[in-house]
Amino acid sequence: MAEFDNRVQPRTGAAATTAAIDVGLRAYMLRVYNYMLAALALTGATAWAIANVPEIAALFFAVDPVTHAYGLTLLGMVGIFAPLAFVLFLSFRIQRMSLATAQITFWLYAAVMGISIASILFAFTGESVARVFFITAATFGAMSLWGYTTKADLSGMGSFLFMGLIGIIIASVVNMFIGSSMVQWVVSVVGVIVFVGLTAYDTQKIKESYSVSDDGTIAGKKAVMGALRLYLDFINLFIMLMQLLGNRR
Repeated sequence: MAEFDNRVQPRTGAAATTAAIDVGLRAYMLRVYNYMLAALALTGATAWAIANVPEIAALFFAVDPVTHAYGLTLLGMVGIFAPLAFVLFLSFRIQRMSLATAQITFWLYAAVMGISIASILFAFTGESVARVFFITAATFGAMSLWGYTTKADLSGMGSFLFMGLIGIIIASVVNMFIGSSMVQWVVSVVGVIVFVGLTAYDTQKIKESYSVSDDGTIAGKKAVMGALRLYLDFINLFIMLMQLLGNRR
């Protein structure tokens, strides 16, 4: 009688290709999430340093000694608008950059975003900031997991979410001049809906952007851009939820 061979036979053909894609995809998505989490940590550390070290805070914020209201210094105004320049630079120049340059630009962007987050630490109580952060993290995690695992095609959501995003931007700019609390509340509610949807949508698109044939440089740049998209979703969701749920000082 022939001996029974219980050794695991190597997978060949389509099965081996699928296994290779699965392993590579998991590694790619892990890289994206690691970039995003590191960027959030850098933003948080920068914001904490600005909010808690008076010498650093004075560079970006001017505090009225009587009313204790705070405003931006010239450097603070530059810091508030600088992230937009970093996003545009990465988006339009990523193909011409080296991977190292793309990574450095991403880290600089995350650090500068700390100035905007520091203004939230000044305006809201620490307890409410911590509470809303954990709500944001739970919501983001659930929607990103759904976007990664769902078999549904979320492409149809893209145009509606983009229109909602444009509407938020326009309404926010208008409200800078009229200062309506009702408009701010509506913008925050719509913003939460939009960025919750974008979290799932972007996760699926990042997953679909993976290609087993990408070399290290291309895969690295895709990971940086994917991390940027998810980072933006998280930060904006956090800001919108702070407007709705945060307790002001």
